Amino acid sequence: MESRSFSREVALLVLGQISEEKLNNFDIVSLDQMLTMGLDTLFNYWREQLDDCALQISLAQEELLRNDCADLDKNAILHSRELLVNCLKKSENIVNILSDTIELASLLTLRDQENIRIEALHRVNLVIDKFSIINASLDDVMEGWRLKRLPRIDQDILRLAYVDIYNLKTPIPVTCNEAVNLANRYSDEQGRKMINGILRRLQNKSS
Repeated sequence: MESRSFSREVALLVLGQISEEKLNNFDIVSLDQMLTMGLDTLFNYWREQLDDCALQISLAQEELLRNDCADLDKNAILHSRELLVNCLKKSENIVNILSDTIELASLLTLRDQENIRIEALHRVNLVIDKFSIINASLDDVMEGWRLKRLPRIDQDILRLAYVDIYNLKTPIPVTCNEAVNLANRYSDEQGRKMINGILRRLQNKSS
């Protein structure tokens, strides 16, 4: 993962720890504290996801055990197989993301990666300083929706994409790709589709 990708993800973690009521008092909490809180939130989330996988596997096992070997119901077998396949896919995805998260946490402890912290904080400050402008601009391209109706994580992914395009002058294809990567890691299927659509409209507006 490149340093700019890391900085975007760090910025996303930090933004997730700042409520709108605290935007004007951002300085009172250190970046390190926010990163720790963000990483704790992430690990707790993935722990819950793994617990859910374990539950689904247990349900599949119970369903198989309820049927005698001689009288196995084909539909029950198919259902159990579907549960197990979905759990394996979900578990694989979680393991991959946890690997990246651990890499991120380890990287942030290195002194020579201070540039990632600085760039992340710069992105956070841009979002905070231009919060109202960003929200209004995103609302303009949401076609009947409002930014506030989206989950907070999706809002922050879009806000970071906005500052990439308009303030940091990051090439639009790079910005969209990075936002989609974050959505793949932290959002759900509906959120990914929504973010994709909004970014396309934002791209058309800026071109």
